[in-house]
Amino acid sequence: MLVESPPEQRAETAPAPSTRRTVRAIGLLLSVAILVLVALASIAIGAKELSLGQVWHGLFEDAETYGDVVVAERLSRTVLGLLAGAALGLSGAVLQALTRNPLADPGLLGINAGASAAVVTAITYFGVTSLSGYVWFAFFGAAAVGALVWFLGGSRGATPVRLALAGTAISAALYGYLQAVMIMDEAALGKMRFWTVGSLASATNSTITQVLPFLLTGTVLALALARPLNAMAMGDDTAKALGADLNRTRALSMLAATVLCGAATAACGPIVFVGLMVPHVVRSFTGPDLRWILPYAAILSPVLLLGADVLGRIVARPSELQVGIVTAVLGGPVFIFLVRRRRTAQL
Repeated sequence: MLVESPPEQRAETAPAPSTRRTVRAIGLLLSVAILVLVALASIAIGAKELSLGQVWHGLFEDAETYGDVVVAERLSRTVLGLLAGAALGLSGAVLQALTRNPLADPGLLGINAGASAAVVTAITYFGVTSLSGYVWFAFFGAAAVGALVWFLGGSRGATPVRLALAGTAISAALYGYLQAVMIMDEAALGKMRFWTVGSLASATNSTITQVLPFLLTGTVLALALARPLNAMAMGDDTAKALGADLNRTRALSMLAATVLCGAATAACGPIVFVGLMVPHVVRSFTGPDLRWILPYAAILSPVLLLGADVLGRIVARPSELQVGIVTAVLGGPVFIFLVRRRRTAQL
């Protein structure tokens, strides 16, 4: 027979809120340190290895050696990986909170499908061939699908279930269109096959400049939604009692996720599993408080994305595997594990 500890004893053994905040803050600083190391590895590791001295020289000293040129080229790739990773992690965390589904990701609402369909349309029917052209078509495709999902999900009367169903239906239709166009147009197939995989290899300063305003706007908006999303997690009635505006919070959450995921997808192509895995893993040690989940996701998602990019360069030397392939290979088993663990917890 189990004897329950008295409340006084349980209160003594439970960590104090201030202690939990301290531990989380230390963990956040540690995560930043890991991100810095991974970013340095992203600059140093490639077809040609660079020493830390060469990386430092290329970053902070004005010279024109071969190593400095390599650092300059890899720096754009690393910066885009940092920005896109943070955007995917934040959008995934927001969507998981919005749909109340810890296994949701940005693809659930059709955002990736909208961006991909817009790009293949631009290639096939408008003759767009440059990455700078893809960026704008992809972003507006993602935004249009986000608005359509919001409308079909009931707009001001939207619920998590309606939004998820609308996103799934639109994704299926758009991916059908995508495959049909690519099968009928071999030129489009050849141009799209690299973009649809997801890669950081084509990163340029121009691409970063184009998507940066959207990524910053989406990041600020997502972080500002932490408190109202926390209230919504306790149920609609409780959230209303706490003063949360449900319709406004859902609309702004959709907007933040669409802007973040749309901009990241426009710059890198659709990269899967980052927005799913990182927020879910983060939640396991931060708890359900989005005031901690969102900053952790914004820091650790680039760690995963850049780490996968570095791994893709190592395993396929002197060529490389696109980061979208690596994250898919890593994410598949992790997703199965998360689903099985969730199912076991419910039994």
